[in-house]
Amino acid sequence: MTMIQGSTFSFLKDLAKNNHKEWFDANRKAYENARKDFAGFIDKLIPAMAKLDPTIAHLTAKDCMFRINRDVRFSKDKSPYKTNFGASICRGGKKAMLAGYYVHLEPGKSFIGGGLYMPMAPELKKVRQEIDYCYDEFGKLIRNKSFIQTYGDLDKSPEYSLANAPKGYEKDHTGIEYLKLKSFIAGREVPDKEVLATNFLPETAKGFKTLKPLLDFLNRSLLEDH
Repeated sequence: MTMIQGSTFSFLKDLAKNNHKEWFDANRKAYENARKDFAGFIDKLIPAMAKLDPTIAHLTAKDCMFRINRDVRFSKDKSPYKTNFGASICRGGKKAMLAGYYVHLEPGKSFIGGGLYMPMAPELKKVRQEIDYCYDEFGKLIRNKSFIQTYGDLDKSPEYSLANAPKGYEKDHTGIEYLKLKSFIAGREVPDKEVLATNFLPETAKGFKTLKPLLDFLNRSLLEDH
């Protein structure tokens, strides 16, 4: 059974304490082993999920994993490296403006989930229109028992939501709390012991299975002509 190695978490913990180029260069072999471990997990997860979602069957870990280097151009924090491994499993690859599954590996902060993260204005308009037109369907997706048990709800943090109703929608719209969203994402925190357990892969696939109907709804809104 594919499982995340404890050494991968150890590397990320050490990196968090030594986030600078000299340390990273001296420990590049540990980084390469950790990255290979995470890539192996993703390469096993994709075919496990592809049985349910054929749109991702062609992907490899390389198509999905993000670089560990941070873009520090516009950040006050100039730490050069992320302290996590992340992968977006989306039919168009990690850079596609489509909804997808996401795995985030970070000691004490790991989570699984997915959705559509900060779409551009044209895509955001399409999703809001689909929610507006098909709110009964959308409501059933997010009120599904398994969805609520796994994810609770979509993330409505202030950074992902408007303070007021978006232009063109009434503030008393039944689904206004979702129409105000700028991202349509859901996540479940995963304790370290669960990440390192032998059943992390099937449990992740189970969580993604619960998320798939929402992703299908979001991608339908983006891919169909309006």
